[in-house]
Amino acid sequence: MESKAKLLGHPIHPMLIVLPLGLFIAAVVFDAVYLWRASPIFATVGYWNIAAGIVGGLLAAVFGLIDWFAIPAGTRAKRIGLLHGGANVVVVLIFALVWFLRGDTPDATPTTNLFLLEVAALGLGTVGGWLGGELVDRLGVGVDDGAHLDAPSSLSGRPARQR
Repeated sequence: MESKAKLLGHPIHPMLIVLPLGLFIAAVVFDAVYLWRASPIFATVGYWNIAAGIVGGLLAAVFGLIDWFAIPAGTRAKRIGLLHGGANVVVVLIFALVWFLRGDTPDATPTTNLFLLEVAALGLGTVGGWLGGELVDRLGVGVDDGAHLDAPSSLSGRPARQR
């Protein structure tokens, strides 16, 4: 089942998830270093990584939702897609809560409890990411209908035909 939202022949949603995922992971690393070394610059970088990750995560969710609506009702893919999207929206909401609560602290520094909440969100994000892999690798969601090892480039303008 091909993605409904494409750019230059490739699904947009998987292109967009990389940035917020990396930003959230980096935020946790910077916050861990802050809690270990008490250097405020690490807390500041973590704070802004979270802010950018929230924006990127919400943008990725829009294109994921477009693709989810195209999945036929009553299928395993529709259920897995709902769990995948729901888990990742909760991840973004948890990071948004952490970001909001940190805004009330001097220098936007994390507390140990907020850091643990970030780590829990990453754990949930791992589950959501695995479900996304299940959608693509096992259920073929977002994969070109004619995909095969010798398919022409998406930039060629020629359709990929089944072999």
